[in-house]
Amino acid sequence: MGAVHPRVLGWLGRALSLELSAVQQYMTQASLMELWGDLDAAARFRQDTVEEMRHAEAIVQRMLALGVAPASSQLRPVAHAGDLVGLLRHDLRLEADLIALYADAVRFCVLIGDSDNRTLFSGLLDDEQQHVRDLESWLLHLDASSASTHDARARATF
Repeated sequence: MGAVHPRVLGWLGRALSLELSAVQQYMTQASLMELWGDLDAAARFRQDTVEEMRHAEAIVQRMLALGVAPASSQLRPVAHAGDLVGLLRHDLRLEADLIALYADAVRFCVLIGDSDNRTLFSGLLDDEQQHVRDLESWLLHLDASSASTHDARARATF
C-alpha cells in the first residue's frame, strides 16, 4: 500500500474524535432520557450510540489498514439541555460538524485521486446526512405534538 497523504490521516483522526464524541453524547442522552422516564427516546439514543460506534470502528479499521495507530485527539464535552428538543438541537450541531468534515475529506480525496479513503468518507457522509434527516424529522414530530397539546389546552380554557 502506498503512502497516505498526511491530510487524509488528519481527517481520519478528527473523524475518530468526533465519532467518539457522538458516542459519548448519545450514550449520555440515552441514560438521561431513561432518568426522565422517556424510554422511547432512550431507545432511539441507544441506537444512535451503536451507529456512531460502528462509524468509529470503521475509522479504526481503516487506520490500522493504513498502518497507523488509531488515536483521537480530544472528545468534546457532552452538550446539556433541559429538554429533549434542546438535546436534539445540540445533536444537529454535532452532526453538522461531522458532515462538514466528511465533505471536506471527500473533496480532498477526489482531488488527489485517493479512491479508497474517498469511499470510506463518502459512506460516512451519507450515513451522517441520513442521521440529520432523522433528527430533523424527530424534531418536527415533537414540535407538532407540542403545538397540538398547546392548542388543546388553549381550547380547554375557553
